Amino acid sequence: MSTNHRPSCKLTAWQALETHYRKVSELPLRKLFSDDPKRGERLAVEAIGIYLDYSKHRITDETVKLLLQLAAASGLGDHIEAMFRGDKVNVTEGRAALHVALRAGKGQTMLVDGINVVPQVHAVLDKMAGFANRLRSGGWKGHTGKPIRNVVNIGIGGSDLGPVMAYEALRYYSQRGLTFRFVSNIDGTDFIEATHDLDAEETLFIITSKTFKTLETMTNAHSARDWILAALKSPDAVAKHFVAVSSNAQEVAKFGIDADHMFTFWDWVGGRYSMCSAIGLSTMVAIGPEHFRAMLDGFQQMDGHFRSAPFEQNLPVLMGLLAVWYNNFFGAETLAVLPYEQYLKRFPAYLQQLAMESNGKHVSTDGANVAHQTCPIYWGEVGSNGQHSFYQLLHQGTKLVPCDFIGFARPLNPLGRHHDLLLANMFAQAEALAFGKTSQELGREGVPAWQAPHKTFEGNRPSSTILVERLTPMALGKLVALYEHSVFTQGVIWGINSFDQWGVELGKELAMQILPELDGQSKGQSKQDSSTGALIQRYLTLKGQ
Repeated sequence: MSTNHRPSCKLTAWQALETHYRKVSELPLRKLFSDDPKRGERLAVEAIGIYLDYSKHRITDETVKLLLQLAAASGLGDHIEAMFRGDKVNVTEGRAALHVALRAGKGQTMLVDGINVVPQVHAVLDKMAGFANRLRSGGWKGHTGKPIRNVVNIGIGGSDLGPVMAYEALRYYSQRGLTFRFVSNIDGTDFIEATHDLDAEETLFIITSKTFKTLETMTNAHSARDWILAALKSPDAVAKHFVAVSSNAQEVAKFGIDADHMFTFWDWVGGRYSMCSAIGLSTMVAIGPEHFRAMLDGFQQMDGHFRSAPFEQNLPVLMGLLAVWYNNFFGAETLAVLPYEQYLKRFPAYLQQLAMESNGKHVSTDGANVAHQTCPIYWGEVGSNGQHSFYQLLHQGTKLVPCDFIGFARPLNPLGRHHDLLLANMFAQAEALAFGKTSQELGREGVPAWQAPHKTFEGNRPSSTILVERLTPMALGKLVALYEHSVFTQGVIWGINSFDQWGVELGKELAMQILPELDGQSKGQSKQDSSTGALIQRYLTLKGQ
């Protein structure tokens, strides 16, 4: 696929949106709804079990038309096909970005360098299923013959955020006789707290690192190895208490893990897009192969919808275009994701990596500086907790923050009126953000004039509402893929590569240069800048060296 493109802001469709923005930016949502009584039903799309209400956005029919023209002018359709074809859309690394193959059906064909990778994917899934069933049934025994009851996933980035999010999201479906912990931070506290109450005889570690050289992951992995050996006293214990998710068989073997206990994945899968691969091994162990395959089916359904649905009815495309609309024309710098579902408490953190590592770029695919803002900052919290935290700013602050509300019609844990109260709050928050409360309305309620400014809600604050029947493994797959493809849509519009992440490298390189100065191995004068050098010296003083 060619990397040459015309900068987005030079496209006629972009310039038309700039002109249009000046006409509609101040239109109040109250007027848009009063002028169109059916707006709330008309500006909504339902597909594959997901209902998206986007009527509370500061848009008109003309806005939608112009955004769709921008998608067409940016070649979004061609880019979608290029990704699904296995073209090297990750241009800076010369790789395909074919995470959609991870959830393809056995009969499908998806090519990387002319090779159908679907059989490889299913071979790994079958191997994962065999392992998961063996562990879940108690058939996998530790070094002393006890069955494994504790599973600790050690990874970082996409090797941690996806498994953690999926485990928390699908905990309802997990095998409760097993304990799951996740270690990612190189801070020793993370490892110590994750293992302090576990019995080494009953604990298995899943080490997830493509290269098996990732600094944070392997530091924690070696600490885990030491922990096991200290308790079980034999090097033979490693093979019974560790498995690897990696593509580096040599390093895995050197660590002491049996080659039969290595689950592979491929360089055409980016870390933040890898939870459907062997990276999801801990998820499969927790919820079982059947539920894991249901999750994959949810991903696949959204993949098919994204690839085939017309853009005006395409859930990820519409969400991606709305993100562009606020980011680039209103100057909104953040996007809040607000799940009204306790099990999705890690979903906003997962989306932070998915969106910001993908689209936090300042150059286009051909290396030119972009002339417009790219990725907004994604953040959020579960409702109703967030209502008593940061919603004050959403309603009455000076910053415009578009919001995605996510809710489910049927609770997994019915308890009295809890769920009706939860969803009433979600619907009410979206309504309050959109329509606010005027000083006249406050006056009619008897609020004193001096107090009215403090109680006025200006409204006109946009949001989408995503409504799904129930949080199932399949529903989670659909939701994650929805945001994956929305992020991809935004990247195409901005003309950037959503699949590399060079920005994570420099800090790690500098850390390895600084480390010898901290552990006493450095010889000679520090080569750091004055600030870093002074901080190192203060650290060493406080440390007692």
